Amino acid sequence: MTAVAASPFTDRAAAHWIGGARLEEGPVLLSTDPATDQPLGAFHDGGRDTAVAAVAAARAAFRGSSWRTDRELRSRALWALADAVEAQLERLATAITLENGKPLGQARFELSIAAPKLRYYAGLALTDLGSAATSRTGAVSMLLKEPVGVAGIIVPWNSPVVLAVRSLAPALAAGCTAVVKMPAQTALTAALLSEVLAGVPALPAGVVNVFTESGDAGAKELVASRDVAVVSYTGSSAVGSRIMAAAAPQLKRVSLELGGKTPMIVFDDADLEVALPALTGAATTFAGQFCMTGSRVLVQRSVADRVRDGLVLALGSLRLGPGTEAATQLGPLVDHAAVDRVEALVAAAEATDGVEVLLRGGPTEGPGAFFRPAVIAVQDVSSPLVQEEVFGPVVTLEVFDTEDEAVERANATDYGLAASVWTRDGARSLRVSAAVEAGTVWTNDWAQILDQFEEGGYKRSGLGRLNGPGGLAEFQEVKHVYRAV
Repeated sequence: MTAVAASPFTDRAAAHWIGGARLEEGPVLLSTDPATDQPLGAFHDGGRDTAVAAVAAARAAFRGSSWRTDRELRSRALWALADAVEAQLERLATAITLENGKPLGQARFELSIAAPKLRYYAGLALTDLGSAATSRTGAVSMLLKEPVGVAGIIVPWNSPVVLAVRSLAPALAAGCTAVVKMPAQTALTAALLSEVLAGVPALPAGVVNVFTESGDAGAKELVASRDVAVVSYTGSSAVGSRIMAAAAPQLKRVSLELGGKTPMIVFDDADLEVALPALTGAATTFAGQFCMTGSRVLVQRSVADRVRDGLVLALGSLRLGPGTEAATQLGPLVDHAAVDRVEALVAAAEATDGVEVLLRGGPTEGPGAFFRPAVIAVQDVSSPLVQEEVFGPVVTLEVFDTEDEAVERANATDYGLAASVWTRDGARSLRVSAAVEAGTVWTNDWAQILDQFEEGGYKRSGLGRLNGPGGLAEFQEVKHVYRAV
């Protein structure tokens, strides 16, 4: 049974939202449903000129409105935006599902965590204050927190609304204005988000500007522009490296949340009745197209057979289908190019000595960019399947004997975004969490992300932090003001 009755899209080509108005600029392209290969609607594809216009609008709003100095206005606007997102939750969720393929329940979950994030930063807009003290007799020193200026926010397609909000909320709370570059794969969703922004009267025109592009000319302009003070990017490590290099001549601030190869470390005392469903979900949420996907299962030898058999059974029996159907457990990948890329990685691993394919998986016949899950046993940590971010429902299984070996394997990649440890031993969980090189480590759980606690990556998984007070600091300058009284 289909879970939604109608498309949330209109026949009008989706436009950019710049300076408080629609901007119909750039060639008109089609957005396609990855589950059916059918067109969903049209959108204007932006580029460098669109980004230039958006930056000019954001800079004018930063200089010409009270936004950067009025904390109460910022708090009210963020709270109103949270209400507006909740009011349009079903419409936005349907749009996400139709454009990037994730099951509707997962799209609803994405939106359910966006509004609280906006409200959290609405609170910080009022409470994250500077400080003052008598620095010496007859003198006072003040530390003032000021917005850095225009923020350029580059958003991926896998969770387009919450990942836009994750950077936008602290940027706005700090007093910055923003240019949000949305991906073409979710262009129609971006247009709906722009409608939500347009319906918040407390947001002055130009404070938030949204454009969509299929290429990268506009994104490069955000990095190159001297009128953009900070760039917040979520995406691949390769692109993050290029952004950092391009920003270096200006010493421009960058915040980067990049790729991951989350090790799921299962010790022999783990509660497998709890762990196995979590391992399955970690591998297949968003069809494995998630920077924190639990793509590496590291299991202690004495329970390896049970974990292997349980994973193969669970992943091999998932129901594939359009995300709009209530029975669907695994939606399509974002497009056929993604299917081809993941299939090439699996095929290359299959032809490698020392690799055992436990569940082949692969593309399905018929329309849609579907890929059945694969489970592959690999002991060589230098294998590309272990070292590279697959971004699909592919799990590698590695067997270890000791705690030290588990940690050594977990740290054997250039990534360090997140990890998960499964054990009933509290002391072990703390030892392993301390030893694993990752910005977030969960014990007996996975993907628990809280607004008030920072997240980010070690090594090639990123730079800076998002969420929590640290997320706000990415968009602030701190000024020391000294006054002799």
